[in-house]
Amino acid sequence: MKKLSGKTAVITGGNSGIGFAAARAFVAEGARVAILGRRRQAVDDAVAQLGTAAFGVVGDVAELSTHDRLVAEVRERFGTIDIYMANAGMNNIEPSPAVSVDSYDAQFGTNARAVFFGVNKALPLMRDRASIILTGSIASAKVLENHAVYAGSKAAIGAFARAWALEFKARKIRVNVLSPGPTDTPILEKLGVAESDRPAFEQGMASAIPLGRLGQPDELARAALFLASDDSSFITGVDLRVDGGIALA
Repeated sequence: MKKLSGKTAVITGGNSGIGFAAARAFVAEGARVAILGRRRQAVDDAVAQLGTAAFGVVGDVAELSTHDRLVAEVRERFGTIDIYMANAGMNNIEPSPAVSVDSYDAQFGTNARAVFFGVNKALPLMRDRASIILTGSIASAKVLENHAVYAGSKAAIGAFARAWALEFKARKIRVNVLSPGPTDTPILEKLGVAESDRPAFEQGMASAIPLGRLGQPDELARAALFLASDDSSFITGVDLRVDGGIALA
């Protein structure tokens, strides 16, 4: 039997990168999956690749009404939730004196506020023994240049996970953080890494990573699958770093 047969999953930011790789892994293991993304075309393209076991909702996670629509759609199509992966995030790399109020609010709105209220709005649909996975970052444990606000927002969800692991214990709902290291996803382009600069960027990053390379989305997806499935049935409240060891360097 497949690891997620008969289970339903919700993944925010599920149309690309780590979120899409996780959605693909979940579907391959028998789950039905709802993905949330901001761009209609990207969501439609992702659903087309995932197949009939998936559907998509378009919206901004920073808008709480988006979570209301997502939950309503999942209730209508699936009825319940077994896995909730809060994966959507954003990062503005800038020195602290240059951070505007808008930039600060945008990062905390997407990376922390949306996670907090997204989980709480989905909670009534979650079955007992559900798994909640929050995508964190090594930036919450390792100081990275010009990442202060991003690091703070990701540290907040680590605190949420630890609190929720105890708060939801009566329902045996497990809550864990998945913290990627540098990963080869489209976010590199969003951070301003031009295609022509990628070899030098990757070489520079690889030199800082004990395993000597960037992570791949499928490697993060396998870790997410572990946390989503009964393979991790005795694990809650942890921060699983899938980072090639960079947090140690």
